[in-house]
Amino acid sequence: MAENRYIDTRGNVTEPVSFRQAVVDGLADGGGLYVPETIPTMTVEEIIALADLPYAQRAAAIYKRFDVDFADETVDRIMAGAYSTNFDNEAICPITSLDENTHILELWHGPTSAFKDMALQCLPRCFAQSAAELRSEGVLDNEFLILVATSGDTGKAALEGFRDREGVKIGVMYPDGGVSDIQFKQMATQAGDNVRVWGVRGNFDDCQTGAKTVFGDAAFNAQLAEQNKVALSSANSINWGRLMPQIVYYISSYAQLVHDGKVAPGAPIDVCVPTGNFGNILAAWYAKQMGTPIDMLFCASNENRVLTDFINTGTYDITDREFVLTPSPSMDILVSSNLERQLFELTGRNPERIREWMRQQKADKRFKVDPDTFARLRADFVGDSADSAECFETIKDVYEQHGYLLDPHSAVAFKVAQRLRGENPVLVASTAHWAKFGENVYRALQGMAPGAPLPADIAQLTGCELNARIAEVTGCGPVPAGLAELDSRPIRFTQVIDGNADAIEAAVLEFLAD
Repeated sequence: MAENRYIDTRGNVTEPVSFRQAVVDGLADGGGLYVPETIPTMTVEEIIALADLPYAQRAAAIYKRFDVDFADETVDRIMAGAYSTNFDNEAICPITSLDENTHILELWHGPTSAFKDMALQCLPRCFAQSAAELRSEGVLDNEFLILVATSGDTGKAALEGFRDREGVKIGVMYPDGGVSDIQFKQMATQAGDNVRVWGVRGNFDDCQTGAKTVFGDAAFNAQLAEQNKVALSSANSINWGRLMPQIVYYISSYAQLVHDGKVAPGAPIDVCVPTGNFGNILAAWYAKQMGTPIDMLFCASNENRVLTDFINTGTYDITDREFVLTPSPSMDILVSSNLERQLFELTGRNPERIREWMRQQKADKRFKVDPDTFARLRADFVGDSADSAECFETIKDVYEQHGYLLDPHSAVAFKVAQRLRGENPVLVASTAHWAKFGENVYRALQGMAPGAPLPADIAQLTGCELNARIAEVTGCGPVPAGLAELDSRPIRFTQVIDGNADAIEAAVLEFLAD
């Protein structure tokens, strides 16, 4: 079977590259994103048959459909390592049904209690294998620095996935003051000799834009290669190796729903995803293209509803849009990187249009897609938003009705799903354990307003102590060990830097010099 090669969304990579090269590069030359030349397909019968396999074997089977350039036994080994006892549930991403047509896909049973583990327990293994094979073939002679911008969850998951891996260092940037206390402590206490964490003055978009600028700085990258024998790469969802594991869990989930008798074989479902950077919902779209009977994709936004407005109008406009800090910080994003991949697919893979729209986005902070692309977008996607008050109401209502605790991101998705749903069963992507956002879950359960000061006796508790109290009162425990034990771990990283390229590059050089 011919190897599936990878092209880039802006058409700057003249010769398609291998899966291994796409993974280690992260971002394509010229700023484009890699996608496979061919999207494989599966029959509904083949998808349903996956339910007879453990999750790791389901993932391996789907990876092999993409013809990644690893030996089959290597794929099996990578997946067996990625999805094993590092997850606290043997189903890896179990599905909890709140009623016969509402199903919660729990993507937070990994070591950092967020959906990013589903990809970032897999990507580092693929990355290390790719780099080792390319070095053995004489294609590479450098080490790597993984540079990550995070809105809260990617950072910890990437740090955990790449820590102490040979030939790799990882540096993570997060918006200072823009993540939860638990998210901060998860990153700031990270173990490992090859890790570094920086707070950034600004919001997530500043982190992401700064990282992209550094990736595109040819002189700086040449300096790293010549003086440090280091190349930059990414663990954000701009890396195709981050997106592929997410495709897996949507295909797997459909198989599981049929196996459990919750969906009739071949019957369609809708999928609702809390969306910021668009990678998670894009993965569901790819799963649909591969043959999974997914009907509509519900894009759930919070107050930062740029994606909802884009889906409803065809115009992406952040010229006068205020960046709002919300109780769902991983969705506090205005520049959604993976939308570029989606538009590339919806235009029939037209790199000229993508280059122009991305130019307009950078220069004017606004672009409008053509009518044909907009029609294709509307055929697959519906967008809506839930504000912070609705998010809190949903957390409280779902707990009172079902005895189930949602985190603020999943609550946004649940609210939007209830508003948009039709007759199809709905699969709601639950992206984080509630205990990552204990303060706001407490506020929601108590009927408090978003941002309201906590009572004095609660405010004096650490995040871990508050989570323990919530778990005891609600019966929604235990809190995962990785979150419950944070208070006992020393804070290692407190440095805060500016979000411009010069400051980031200086921090990178200081890290490499240590």
